[in-house]
Amino acid sequence: MLPIGTEAPNFKLWDTVSDSTKSLNKLKGTKGTLIMFICNHCPYVIHINEALVVLAKELKSMEIAVVAISSNDAEKYPQDGPRLMEVHARKMKYNFPYLYDRTQDIAKAYKAACTPDFYLFDSNLKLTYRGQLDESRPSNGLPVNGSDLKHAVSCLVEAKENTRIQKPSIGCSIKWKLS
Repeated sequence: MLPIGTEAPNFKLWDTVSDSTKSLNKLKGTKGTLIMFICNHCPYVIHINEALVVLAKELKSMEIAVVAISSNDAEKYPQDGPRLMEVHARKMKYNFPYLYDRTQDIAKAYKAACTPDFYLFDSNLKLTYRGQLDESRPSNGLPVNGSDLKHAVSCLVEAKENTRIQKPSIGCSIKWKLS
């Protein structure tokens, strides 16, 4: 996992919705930035999709930017390709950029392992949280409430240290290209 305090690796990636290139420096929020690695087909992401839209709205009101990135191999998983990412983002009413990491270099730079995977950075783009949204999974019956990430956001906004254990995300592995 990316160590706490690490500066966010910069990127310039294609935003499938606006049909333009976006950089981290242009997207970052005044008080913080949440980077999410997601994809279209993962049941773990599908399980939390609606909550992501609500969460993004809440975070934007706190001047925390939200950015989603898909790094899956679109040749082997065409449902995760840029065109269907755009369709999916519009259908789900994503209120955040949905970027495509064609080379997978950004996922590697962030040490992303699965979808979903969450990285919360402060106003200086220093990592304050990486891990799960909450304890809910598609089959465990627990409600999607974003408790782990919301606690991390609260700590960020209140300038308090997050002393809770940061649990890694659980989901579908990123679909890596074979070298």
